[in-house]
Amino acid sequence: MSEKGKVLILGDANSPCAGFRRALESGGYGTATADTCERALERVGREAFDAVLLLGSARETVPSDTLRRLRQASPHAAVFVVSRNPSIRSAIQCIKLGAYDYLPEPAAPGALLKHIGQAVQASRRDLEDACIGGELERQMLSHALIGRSEAMGRVVRLVRKAALADSPVLVTGETGTGKELVARAIHRLGRRSQKPFVAADCRTPGERLLERELFGRVEGGFPGTVADTPGKIALAHGGTLFLDAIAGLGVPAQAQLLHVLREREIPAAAGAFAKVDVRFISSTDRDLREAVREGRFREDLYYRLNVLHIPVPPLRERPEDIPVLAEYYLKKLAAEKTKPPVALSDRAMQYLKRCEWPGNVRELVNALEYAVVTCDGKTIGLRDLPHGLEDPSGRHAFAGGSLARMERNEILSALDRFQGNKTRAAGFLGINRKTLREKIRKYDIFPEGR
Repeated sequence: MSEKGKVLILGDANSPCAGFRRALESGGYGTATADTCERALERVGREAFDAVLLLGSARETVPSDTLRRLRQASPHAAVFVVSRNPSIRSAIQCIKLGAYDYLPEPAAPGALLKHIGQAVQASRRDLEDACIGGELERQMLSHALIGRSEAMGRVVRLVRKAALADSPVLVTGETGTGKELVARAIHRLGRRSQKPFVAADCRTPGERLLERELFGRVEGGFPGTVADTPGKIALAHGGTLFLDAIAGLGVPAQAQLLHVLREREIPAAAGAFAKVDVRFISSTDRDLREAVREGRFREDLYYRLNVLHIPVPPLRERPEDIPVLAEYYLKKLAAEKTKPPVALSDRAMQYLKRCEWPGNVRELVNALEYAVVTCDGKTIGLRDLPHGLEDPSGRHAFAGGSLARMERNEILSALDRFQGNKTRAAGFLGINRKTLREKIRKYDIFPEGR
């Protein structure tokens, strides 16, 4: 993908396609050509273009049908009509039909490049304005990338910048932090949003199986391929390929992926290669730099993939996001389970905010789902939460074994049952109030109430 943009040139055999193509490529644009409307529609259906150059024929003053269909198929691409028989009336008609500009033939190369450059910049400004406004927030919400912390604010800003570019992105973070959600948000906010988003898990068992899944099987292609089967790179043509757990990619597959990134091509039939237009987003929960130092990951591939880096913070570093995450998922889970709306008690919320969450947002969602299913009322208390959640105080107190963990959970449940009333909780547990207070200090429990 050219850094400046990509332009599709549509013109018949008698149009000066070659001249326009040379001018655009010398100006830093990537190009593709089509000689019929149907072929042009097929191309924009498979690939993302910043602009379309529609070269009018001598018999058609206003290519109204072609222009209308192109605008419908690729609404984000600026369409330029270059007319052999220019007139003010034709220009007005084309602009009304959605053309970005109307140029007479022959169009001077300098003027053409200027107009196309302005159109690409305007399109990207519009996208940025949408991101700064409500669209980014809506996309983040739809992908459950929720949070009000400064840490998540940084992620949102990086997602916005990544969506406006077309460079490879490396998303890093612990298991369960939402790396694929970040990748999907980038795709949905970018110019490839109407094209495929294809995910590939690089932890697929068997190196040869993973290679076939990514690169396909083409007779005469990479070594070992024996039949024609498209891989996920080919399926993502025009869109985005998400390479999850990229550290799991074997060294032979790394070499093949490097070739694709460098040459923008994949093996085709009869030993040939076919060009592909794919935006690569990768993720990992490991330190790729360490893998490079240890010789398990190619350094040149690492730098190819890590052009834009988005680190996703673990949940324990942004506990202030837990209330808004909990609110969102409790509504979602209650609707999915066809249960009445529920909310967390203050005590349960405080407890969740103190947990370590080694499984991050994924673990939080699992805990909330457990609570939604088991809760009998409208309020989720401590007794409704699953056992085994790690909080810093409990983790050290439970070092002695499972009996201590069980005792702490029983105390928490009793205090929650009686809204923090220590006298009633102690009676329920069969101990006196003084003993209960000692155990509260021992297990670092801080109940509200009396």
